[in-house]
Amino acid sequence: MKTIDLGKSGLTVSAIALGCMRIAELADDKLEKLIFTALETGINFFDHADIYGGGNCETRFGKLLAKHPGLRGKILIQSKCGIRKGFFDFSKEHILSSVDGSLKRLQTDHLDLLLLHRPDTLMEPEEVAQAFETLHASGKVRFFGVSNENPAQMELLQKFVSQKLIVNQLQFGPAHTSLVDCGLNVNINTPAGTMFDGSVLEYCRLREITIQTWSPFLFGFFEGNFLVDERYTELNRTLGRIGERYGISREAAAVAWIARHPARIQTIIGTTRPERVANYCRGADVELSREEWYEIYRSAGNRLP
Repeated sequence: MKTIDLGKSGLTVSAIALGCMRIAELADDKLEKLIFTALETGINFFDHADIYGGGNCETRFGKLLAKHPGLRGKILIQSKCGIRKGFFDFSKEHILSSVDGSLKRLQTDHLDLLLLHRPDTLMEPEEVAQAFETLHASGKVRFFGVSNENPAQMELLQKFVSQKLIVNQLQFGPAHTSLVDCGLNVNINTPAGTMFDGSVLEYCRLREITIQTWSPFLFGFFEGNFLVDERYTELNRTLGRIGERYGISREAAAVAWIARHPARIQTIIGTTRPERVANYCRGADVELSREEWYEIYRSAGNRLP
């Protein structure tokens, strides 16, 4: 599988990451098969958050690491913090305690990457900077990033944080194209031309921040999967036809569509089924043509100006 230099930091990661939000539901043998299938397909990056499964996802993953002592040295682990019940919390105290909790559950002495999960409008960037400095100096966190943030939020944070923010995790996929819609409809008074995110895609490219996509197969905010929704019949037909040209499935073609963008986006897949992991990963190394990329974009119901 092709790799990405995450945020031009020197941290080499697989183009596809495995999201671990649902692994708490798996039996031990099924979890082990999932993780080792991911490794066999070339995935070396695993995405967690302190809230996934109420912490149980990290706990289950940590038990697997303890069972296979050599595994930690072969993989990269990312976790996220900042979401609490009913509010967001970027306080120094919460960030530090969250990381300690994640490390304990994961049974590791460091995170390769820590993301702030969702923007906290009450953020004091000086506090975040102090937390990051403490975590970095202690060796508990190697690199830092954010999730679901716009350019101004990242600029504000980066003004105070000495460590470069190398990742912004955002939703993107063939049926959720807001990252590119506005840039394709500049100066046009239509919904597609409305700037909702401050041109975050272009900002991340300028600042050499890698975008990670979450829920690439959803068409709304946890609304539904376009692969099984009749409203996206044309998109599925197009993905199937183009995928057939390359000997891959329509799901893998959707991954290839994301990977084709020159922003070098890392796709996070959240499946718990090993066969799907292997299936999706086949799309990572397929290079779609410019014509094919736009054909898929249009088939999702998007109109070019």
